Amino acid sequence: MATSREEKVTEFLTCVICKDLYTDPCTLSCDHTFCRKCVSSYIQARPDAVQSKTIPCPCCRQDTKVPDPTRPVEDWAGQIKVSIIIQGLIDTQKPSASSAGTDWFCWVCEKLGEITPGTFWCSECDVILCERCVKMHHASPASHDHEISDLSGEEGAKRRRMVVCREHKGEIIKFVCKDCDKVACPTCCIIYHRKCESVVTMESLKPTIKFHLRKSVHVLSKKIDRKQTLVKKARKKMRGMEKSKATLKGHIKSAVKRVIANIKHKEKQLIKEVKDITDKQTRQLKADIIQEEIKMQMYRQHYEFMDQALASDCGMDLYDAYQVWESGALEMEDVRDTEAADTRRIDDITFTVDTDEVLKALDNLRLGKIDITYLDQGQNLPSLVLVDTIDVRAFFEDTDPLLLDVIVLVVDGVQTFVVTDYNNMYVKSFFTRHSCLMLPLGNSPYGMTQLNEKQVMVAVPESRQIVTVEVTPVPVLLSTITTCTGYYNLAVLNPSSLAAGTRNCVDILDMAGHVLRSVTTYNDDQLFTYPWYMCVNNKGNILVSDYWKKSVTCLTSEGDVVWRYIPTGDRTLINPRGITTTSTGDLLLVDRDKVVQLTESGEFVRDYRDIFGYLRGLYVDRHGTMYVCDQTQILEFQFM
Repeated sequence: MATSREEKVTEFLTCVICKDLYTDPCTLSCDHTFCRKCVSSYIQARPDAVQSKTIPCPCCRQDTKVPDPTRPVEDWAGQIKVSIIIQGLIDTQKPSASSAGTDWFCWVCEKLGEITPGTFWCSECDVILCERCVKMHHASPASHDHEISDLSGEEGAKRRRMVVCREHKGEIIKFVCKDCDKVACPTCCIIYHRKCESVVTMESLKPTIKFHLRKSVHVLSKKIDRKQTLVKKARKKMRGMEKSKATLKGHIKSAVKRVIANIKHKEKQLIKEVKDITDKQTRQLKADIIQEEIKMQMYRQHYEFMDQALASDCGMDLYDAYQVWESGALEMEDVRDTEAADTRRIDDITFTVDTDEVLKALDNLRLGKIDITYLDQGQNLPSLVLVDTIDVRAFFEDTDPLLLDVIVLVVDGVQTFVVTDYNNMYVKSFFTRHSCLMLPLGNSPYGMTQLNEKQVMVAVPESRQIVTVEVTPVPVLLSTITTCTGYYNLAVLNPSSLAAGTRNCVDILDMAGHVLRSVTTYNDDQLFTYPWYMCVNNKGNILVSDYWKKSVTCLTSEGDVVWRYIPTGDRTLINPRGITTTSTGDLLLVDRDKVVQLTESGEFVRDYRDIFGYLRGLYVDRHGTMYVCDQTQILEFQFM
């Protein structure tokens, strides 16, 4: 069984172009994986691909965009990353303890013409070494600090994999450029990422990555459980459908049999009718034959009598014969025959098939009706599942909190909730169940926007302030700016400007709080009354919810209106508050006790109802987890 499993893995890791195991694999956007050199050769053989600056998949023809098409065509395939699943499978094929003594041999010895079992593996050089050569490897100045794994035990499998840069051979990838979302070696950092602002070490990202991976594992586990339930239901439904199919076939055959029986009965009726008619005609013809034979005999007797009279030439015989003829007895018989013939007699019988009528009758024949019941489309749409509830009340507070906004940060690998508590005038952070850390502001905070990984900007309308808070995860006040008016919510547009909502107006501010422009009207109509919540979508447009106007407005950074959502009827908004965008570009909007989903262009998609509470702030992380503020708690939802 193990051999079969290994064969399947090997087959899965075989390039369909060169038919060999992957060499430096790359995975296209359609999830098909090939050797990088095979993809490069394939691109160069396709002028249309070079012209369109895309990589067509050799299997399914789906195009993959080239990240940087300005680079030489030969480098296009080098820009495509390998799937982590494929890479993981390739890593599992690295030499292990079970194969070290039999299938793996020292790379150095092989180069010298010898065959020596390998017992060590250098992860940086990616070569197998024997005990003698590993000493030489350690003695070399170029490789004395390389990490060596002992293949004779389990420890080797647990050592870290050192990834060498594809472009700068010998350089180990130790950095991540968060601006470009790429890994880099030191040389890459110097050449390609000098102007990037956020280049960090791979080691510093590990806590954050591990947190997201653990969370993803938790989410995937729930999704797997749900999918398993759906698969079980589907299989049960399939079994039920098989039984239903047999029952339906029986009903159809029974209906057809009844129809066939009726047709055969009609056949018997027609055959009987034909038989009755032909029997009657036969009887009439038989009677006619007897009658005609009798008349023929009588005519023969008269003929012979007259013929004998003519032959005898006797006057008396001739006179008697003449008298019989003149009496008209023979003519009277013919008259009676004519009178008898006045009754209707059957002359012929035919059967004409009316093909058109038969086909029409068959077409109109209704053996029965097959009814199909469809699932409600809503049953196939994602649903919200409450997975956690975080209570943000501090044990020493006399006043219940009133949460107006929430942002979720990952600080050094720890998930940290940041909320504004209007009643208690705090910015609070929570990184464990009972770790309420507070920053008093002196006045009630309202909305927030995320400035970077550890910093948020908070609107304090009553004191006309915008404060910048760093979360370490302790909330620390970094700076305060005073504005000309009190703002209730904020949204960062770019490093130098932000949008801010105040009564009847949305202002575009610089980072010092100065008003660059104001948006108040559209087609001479007042746009806003209380634009208390806003966010920025992936196009840089500002999305504003106004609970008084019961609307959502999309503005450009210049203040132009792109679209407005003001539904009527059953979809009329009741109290729109928190608003955010998803990774797909869709919008999520809090409307009292439900969440409304809109498209990027402001078209209604669906409602997520039955979220009990009076909802306000809304936040969705990059993994699609949704966090909503109730008055005293944060509700965490997953889309299932």
